[in-house]
Amino acid sequence: MKTFQQRRGRAFTAPEPRESNGPDLLYGVHVVVEALANPRRKLRRLWTTKNGVDRLGDAIAKAGIAPELVMPNELDRLVGSDAVHQGIVLEAEPLDQPDLHQIPRQGIVVMLDQVTDPHNVGAIFRSCAAFNVTAVVTTARHSAETTGVLFKAASGATELVPFVKVTNLARAMAEMKEYGFRIIGLDSEASAPIESEAGKSPIVLVMGAEGKGLRQLTRDNCDALVKLDLPGAIKSLNVSNAAALALYAVTRKAV
Repeated sequence: MKTFQQRRGRAFTAPEPRESNGPDLLYGVHVVVEALANPRRKLRRLWTTKNGVDRLGDAIAKAGIAPELVMPNELDRLVGSDAVHQGIVLEAEPLDQPDLHQIPRQGIVVMLDQVTDPHNVGAIFRSCAAFNVTAVVTTARHSAETTGVLFKAASGATELVPFVKVTNLARAMAEMKEYGFRIIGLDSEASAPIESEAGKSPIVLVMGAEGKGLRQLTRDNCDALVKLDLPGAIKSLNVSNAAALALYAVTRKAV
């Protein structure tokens, strides 16, 4: 392990770089607060500055974890100088996530087709938490890794929305149909507006990667393709922005 020296002479020992099955490294006030409050999280270590303790003292006390006081530059070296850690970093075991057949067969499920940008996926999680989405489903490969960047972009939403990873998206879509879900693909070239699906449940809303959109096999397995009927000259949006608008549209009551 790398060892950095604290101002008071104590050694600050940073964890090894995270492996795919290693612990989660979470940083930032909202992210850490949600993790500390999540009874399903197994907490390992908490590094914080004096300001971090002052801000999160109650949450830390309720979680029953003893913080390790460090200097801000030591947290920079732990999570990267570009990371906005706000003086607090938490190491925790990854959350146990359900398999596809274990999620509730109701509401809205968001399915991501090779969306790999962690900032986008994190922002999608935040919207999913806001609209009470049942689960986010993606493939184990060709998807965003659950790193600190994703957690920070999600602002704590990964503690609230189940994250299901599957081997094959087409098979997962077929399985969801067996559970009574209607599969809706978002496609800027579709003819039907997304409002045509408003108020329907349960549904799976499938989002493709920015630029590539939905793969052909994914499109073929959708029950319907819909678009955001945007009034301006630009007809496609960043996938996280599109997800927020799409969730708003489908959660409205049918008119």
